[in-house]
Amino acid sequence: MIRTTDNTRNTKCAFAGHEENLRKISGVKLADLKPDDYPHLLLFPRDLSKSRDLDESSVICHFDSYPPTLRTRNIMGFVGVGDTSLTIASRFARDDKRDFFLHYMLGKVLSINVVNLDTLTDSEGIEDFLPYLFPGFLQKALNQGLLRQYRTFHYNDANIRGVIDVQRHIRQNIPFAGKVAYNTREYTANNAVTQLVRHTIDHLRANVIGRAALTSRAETRGNVQIVEEHTPSYNRNDRAKIIRLNLKPVTHPYFTEWRPLQKLCLQILRYEKISFGEDKDKVHGLLLDGAWLWEEYLNTMLASNGWDHPDNRTRSGVRKLFKECNQTLYPDFIKSCKSNDDSAKWVADAKYMFLDKYKGQEDSDKTVAVYYKTITYMYRFGSKHGFLFFPFTGDADNRKDKDTLTIAGPLAGKLTKLGLSVPQSADCFSTFSTFMRKNETVFLNRLKGLTGEGDIHCDN
Repeated sequence: MIRTTDNTRNTKCAFAGHEENLRKISGVKLADLKPDDYPHLLLFPRDLSKSRDLDESSVICHFDSYPPTLRTRNIMGFVGVGDTSLTIASRFARDDKRDFFLHYMLGKVLSINVVNLDTLTDSEGIEDFLPYLFPGFLQKALNQGLLRQYRTFHYNDANIRGVIDVQRHIRQNIPFAGKVAYNTREYTANNAVTQLVRHTIDHLRANVIGRAALTSRAETRGNVQIVEEHTPSYNRNDRAKIIRLNLKPVTHPYFTEWRPLQKLCLQILRYEKISFGEDKDKVHGLLLDGAWLWEEYLNTMLASNGWDHPDNRTRSGVRKLFKECNQTLYPDFIKSCKSNDDSAKWVADAKYMFLDKYKGQEDSDKTVAVYYKTITYMYRFGSKHGFLFFPFTGDADNRKDKDTLTIAGPLAGKLTKLGLSVPQSADCFSTFSTFMRKNETVFLNRLKGLTGEGDIHCDN
């Protein structure tokens, strides 16, 4: 197994024997990861438009042969080709520990309360992360209604309502005792796909993260109950048969969300055998956008503190850049005093990078470009103070992570880099979570102190 972290240039991995397989995924664009071509590779979020940092030109990774070098960006997760398995952990994961930060962000964003990860095996793999996705995929599928398909049922009773099966009738009902063997074709929710979901639910209940995923939210518990009620013929011993029946993907023109759910269920149930079909050269795995996850994680804290999180998917919070045309803006975070006001007291940008390494006095195009977007938003919304929120590995009680720069020129605004400390000394997930909650409180208190919200009186 090859293990690296996001946003790194790695030359120390044991690449020998894996070069050919790594070249097969090197430079592969995320836009080219079509479900039909990569049936066993999941990308989360599935829609690239949900991410502000990923686009059609984004790639899984880059591998250079001479000298062997693996370069990664914001993509994290697990990907495999043949006998090559590549793990891309978050840059905050310790080599000898689980990726606590990735687990923590996924749990917060997807509303899954994972208390203890220490009972799992020492070897972290794709199977530890797939359960996080199941509640959301199930919810989206059931939002379209229960998938119904035609299915043949075989009955043997006195209430004939189908085609008599003569051979089965002779075999089962001689001497005649009042029953007739017959077959019916019914349009039912008790089909191979819903049975697959039921088998997945049963499988997840045996896993720490899986149990948390199924029980953390009331709506998920309700969705599980719906599936169980509509799969009365469920038999745990039929799992291999049900998996085989689901190798053909759902293609219904209306129930479009059931295909991703079917794909995820197959991943969960077959993770130890995952391959690109029967072809060992095909790619499989799970890829996560770290920048998107960081932004959504911040929103779980900031939303309850009055910050808006504009969303280009739902067109919520859209603002215009020019009066004459529909050039739209979607700041990561914005906070106004008045509802529906076109100005803002504060704007902020989420940066999934070690921003504490960027110094304002450095004369570098790369350094300056980090600040451009936020300063543009400040000018557009008339804000005198902008923020860049980033994760870092320093001491949460050390205020050196806070760096305020004064913008030259008539705007005379301030741009503050405000970091959230990610613990590095935790030996177990419960301890890590405790440290993170403390650091979140420090982060929010510093933000409130910098904005002076206690002294600001907003007009209603």
